[in-house]
Amino acid sequence: MSHLFLRTLRDNPADAEVASHQLLVRAGYIRRAAPGVYTWLPLGLTVLRKIEEIVREEMHRIGAQEVHFPALLPKEPYEATGRWDDYGDGIFRLKDRKEADYLLAPTHEEVFTLLVKDLYSSYKDLPLSIYQIQTKYRDEARPRAGLLRGREFIMKDSYSFALTEEDQRAAYDAHREAYLRIFDRLGLPVVPVNAQSGAMGGSASEEFLFPCDIGEDTFVESEGGFRANVEAVTTPTPEPIDHTNLPAAQVHHTPGTNTIATLVDAANTHQPREDRAWTAADTLKNVVVAAVLPDGSRRIVVLGVPGDRDVDLKRAEATIGGLIGVGGEVALEAANEADLKKHPGLVRGYIGPGLSLDTPVLGEQGSTGITYLVDPRVVSGSSWITGANEADQHVFGLVAGRDFSWDGIIEAVVVKEGDPAPDGSGPLRTRRGIEMGHIFHLGTRYAQALGLQVLDVNGKLATVTMGSYGFGVTRALAAIAEATHDDKGLIWPLAIAPADVHLVATGKGEELYAAAETLIGELEAAGLSVIYDDRPKVSPGVKFGDAELLGVPMLVTVGRGLKNGTIELKDRRSGESREVPVAEAGAAVLEHVKGLS
Repeated sequence: MSHLFLRTLRDNPADAEVASHQLLVRAGYIRRAAPGVYTWLPLGLTVLRKIEEIVREEMHRIGAQEVHFPALLPKEPYEATGRWDDYGDGIFRLKDRKEADYLLAPTHEEVFTLLVKDLYSSYKDLPLSIYQIQTKYRDEARPRAGLLRGREFIMKDSYSFALTEEDQRAAYDAHREAYLRIFDRLGLPVVPVNAQSGAMGGSASEEFLFPCDIGEDTFVESEGGFRANVEAVTTPTPEPIDHTNLPAAQVHHTPGTNTIATLVDAANTHQPREDRAWTAADTLKNVVVAAVLPDGSRRIVVLGVPGDRDVDLKRAEATIGGLIGVGGEVALEAANEADLKKHPGLVRGYIGPGLSLDTPVLGEQGSTGITYLVDPRVVSGSSWITGANEADQHVFGLVAGRDFSWDGIIEAVVVKEGDPAPDGSGPLRTRRGIEMGHIFHLGTRYAQALGLQVLDVNGKLATVTMGSYGFGVTRALAAIAEATHDDKGLIWPLAIAPADVHLVATGKGEELYAAAETLIGELEAAGLSVIYDDRPKVSPGVKFGDAELLGVPMLVTVGRGLKNGTIELKDRRSGESREVPVAEAGAAVLEHVKGLS
């Protein structure tokens, strides 16, 4: 350590909010270069390379072959698939001196597809799986949490190419099993969950989430085994209701009722029911949002949801693009004053599907150009209290399918604890998690767009079907740091630790350092790697503090016990320590480390 390129910090950096970010910087594994961009120092790079090697071993185990693409890529392939526009502001774009457009790749589907197209032409060449470990770039609006959400990151992305659904399913299943082995070897508990494909396209999709309170993803699970990202949860839709005998809707004067709570109070006071009290679930809340398209333009959408539910914009974003006929990623945000001024028929606090009972302003028969999407619970025959699009006016008994229609169904509300699982396996509970990997059935989207065809067994051209499999390498490192630390510092699993042993020499006398170096020679001869704190003028307290901060799983101290012929061994995770005779120290360390593997 007297020569190691390392400086530890006593205090947390000002911009670090989560434990992994704080500890990786304090322990000298990474340094901030720019927002969301980090420099890797020797210890951090050692851990990173060990994670990469585990990934490589498991990819090779399923027959995948490694390639390496540039990060700087031309516009044309992404333009052919539509993603040059779909990504909007989410990617880094640049021009060369000849004004040609390039991007820093956020992902590499297009160039993988073109490479296979360039080299393969027959069914005999397939199936094929190839992968790379490569730096990716995304222009995050708010990079945060250190390596967990950065602008530059390292990812393993692999792609399978097949002619039959059977071969594609086999490749998907092989990758899924490989991912589970990778996470097991890294000591990182993950939960596979059903997911949305998003801008990647394709059909079947699963995420691998690390359950963690700081996670940005919310997922649900039931006792019966259902698991899904909330964006992929579907609502069990109630059966349509016979509305033949329902009375006609009526408009009532409801002054000062521009919130669901005040509306429910007014309904129970002035329009009481005989069988039960009105509740928020009887109201239809219409939320105005702006869909921000990839080109930056804004389209107004109204979401009709039960009044006892809050809108989850992230969940709505997962499917909004297809519902409004827009490809690529669409961001949703609350409509602003400028948006509302363009649509005077939308009266804040009193918005509903009908301006009057005969002239709807929302839905298929409307004339405002506003898209009206409703929650699956808004089924034909359901009756609602909702706004009349006039100040201080609400409609009671407005019946879906009779009095108003809609342009589409959208999953757009917050999933609650206790909601039924869509497969009937029981009530749901919600948890937070960090996305560590994502696997997709891509189908033929990219192959069709880029002309990837091969001759089949009958000599006819057939379009190749694909799968995509992403794994966040740098994110995995941060997640492991998040999962395995205490108030003293990092605690790395042995498989990826920067060394097997951290040896501290503390005290005075040449014999002490000679004993330390003799032990190091024995350990290295046995195949162990050692970080040796040989700094002569550093106090024992600082040395032990650094050792605990760096997080090597085995701590060995050659110090004052040497006078009694002993050396101290300490397990970083459990904190248990013991004294062993000097002559037995090497064997004892080797046995302990083997027990950790």
